[in-house]
Amino acid sequence: MTMQIRVLGCSGGIGENLRTTSMLLDCDVLIDAGTGVGDLSLTELLKIDHVFLTHSHLDHVTSLTFLVDTVGPMRDTPITVHCTEPTHRILQDHIFNWKVWPDFTQIPSKSAPYMKYETFAVGETVDLGGRLIAVLPANHVVPAVGFHLDSGEASLVFTGDTTINDALWAEVNKIENLRYLIIETAFPNEEKELAVTSKHLCPSMLAEELAKLKRHTRVYITHLKPSAGTLTMQEVEEYAERFNPRMLSNGQVFKF
Repeated sequence: MTMQIRVLGCSGGIGENLRTTSMLLDCDVLIDAGTGVGDLSLTELLKIDHVFLTHSHLDHVTSLTFLVDTVGPMRDTPITVHCTEPTHRILQDHIFNWKVWPDFTQIPSKSAPYMKYETFAVGETVDLGGRLIAVLPANHVVPAVGFHLDSGEASLVFTGDTTINDALWAEVNKIENLRYLIIETAFPNEEKELAVTSKHLCPSMLAEELAKLKRHTRVYITHLKPSAGTLTMQEVEEYAERFNPRMLSNGQVFKF
């Protein structure tokens, strides 16, 4: 079974046609729900049955609110939001709380809602008709995860937002059919202190992390901040040259 990922957004900000993190798996699964989801047609939005969230930060969840509000009345079944229990609690307490946005697990009724949650934990795997989505450890300022997508033929790893993370590489190095690695680098080296505080990566830290990778794979960089994206990518290419890192782009498609 071949899987396909289309990048809807991969920036650490907005403006100049930039979109925040979201990817469409095949036609029915979102991996994160940043602003890029808003570029999908209504027909495309209606096909989305599952949303897998790495964590609760707005740049990764903001379009979930509008997605459910838009297509909920047009669907016969709820959209399933897959996330950790801590992320579930944050969304319920701080977003879908009737003060910021309606609680769509109660609309139009508890027995027939527009949205439902299914929680997972690091180390678990969700099987969507043979498409395997394994939950990887991440190290961020809020509870967070990454994902390992496995078609059987090949795999793609998306780290989500993370910083130095030995536990991640222990899992990634087990993946014999790894083809693609999408990893974040949010800040240039001159802002390393901010990267450390906010639990992101800068190019020098990225190079140290990639040195732990024992699999041959194609490396793509995501979550560049618009204010210093060009500089950051130049530094990534310098510090991690031997991994031939490439910048992730909106509209990019990966088949595996």
